Amino acid sequence: MKSNTLTIIKKEFARFFGDRQLLFTSVIMPGLLIYIIYSLMGSGMEKMMTEGQDEMVTLRVANLPPTLEPMVTGLPSTIILQQPVSQEDIDNLKDKDLNEVLVRFPEDFGEMVETYSPQSGVAAPNVEIYYNSANNASSRVYNMLDASLTAYEDQMANRFDINRATPDEETGEVPSFDMASQDDVLGSILSKLIPMLILMMLFSGVMAIAPSSIAGEKERGTIATLLVTPMRRNELALGKVVSLSGIALLSGLSSFIGIVLSLPRMIPADAAGVELGLNYTGADYTVLLLIILATVLIMASAVSLLSALAKDVKNAGTMITPLMLVVMFCGLVPMFQSHVPEGLAAYLIPFYNSIQVMTATFAHEMTWMPVVVTLGANVVYTGVAVWGLTKMFNSEKVMFSK
Repeated sequence: MKSNTLTIIKKEFARFFGDRQLLFTSVIMPGLLIYIIYSLMGSGMEKMMTEGQDEMVTLRVANLPPTLEPMVTGLPSTIILQQPVSQEDIDNLKDKDLNEVLVRFPEDFGEMVETYSPQSGVAAPNVEIYYNSANNASSRVYNMLDASLTAYEDQMANRFDINRATPDEETGEVPSFDMASQDDVLGSILSKLIPMLILMMLFSGVMAIAPSSIAGEKERGTIATLLVTPMRRNELALGKVVSLSGIALLSGLSSFIGIVLSLPRMIPADAAGVELGLNYTGADYTVLLLIILATVLIMASAVSLLSALAKDVKNAGTMITPLMLVVMFCGLVPMFQSHVPEGLAAYLIPFYNSIQVMTATFAHEMTWMPVVVTLGANVVYTGVAVWGLTKMFNSEKVMFSK
């Protein structure tokens, strides 16, 4: 009994350790994957926390009292300009690429604070700080200045306010000190979340059907019937890729529609700090549709190639796992970066290019040249994959391997 048990154990160990692919995906890949993802998450979080720290910010201050001059001028990476702050300066802050913070103290601020009594029932002197939360450098300086002034306010027994939202006497409108627009705030949220979800939904659709379409036919033996039919192998390969892409595209579009409809529940207005509204043009949706189609094509062709190399459906799933990890990694990239790449070379990288174009579209930063390069690159890669799949269909060693 014991010898039989030992024989079975040895046999299973020999099968497992003799299969390099199984050994890699079962033993090496989990630890490697955790190390890579956690390292990237740590680096990404560190980058998010330090984003904009080295960028110079112009701090325009009106009526700066002498007592607070050391506090303000001591802020790091700032250029201090003591000058009046006009409404035009405030409106210019709506440009999220402008590294500026505007501070407006009341005239005779020092005397007003000294003579103010909280028990008087009169509104305290108000310090106005205008910034743009969509700009990391501007937001950083605002947070430091707000913290310093809040600490000083506590020492002065709350004798002044910071950014008190007092309605305008004529219009009744409550002023906003954060000049970031609704589009910028909402676009920043969606650009980090939605592209990853779209990519994963598309890949899930491809994964659900592609292995059984090619590796499954090899396993069932029906691939031989297809190969002897009077058709060219490149027609067979193209038919497989296009049909798989079409089915996966339907799955991806269904998922995309579900995501869009669920946005009001996924990102409540209170959490986003804005009134939720999808302000995208027909051109934006056209770009998204074209990128989704091109992405599905390259996904289906890549998975088809791996499925053709596999012996059966189970083996195909094992071989596709590394590709799935690559797709996951590309989907996580927007969460740890603040700007889309400017160089066109980045848009030649499959999957990564699609993510970057979708990120730029949702962030209202889309330009046409990256879109054209991404679409062209993905179509070329799909053509190369179809050519490779044709070669595999022509190889009996690949198609009838056991």
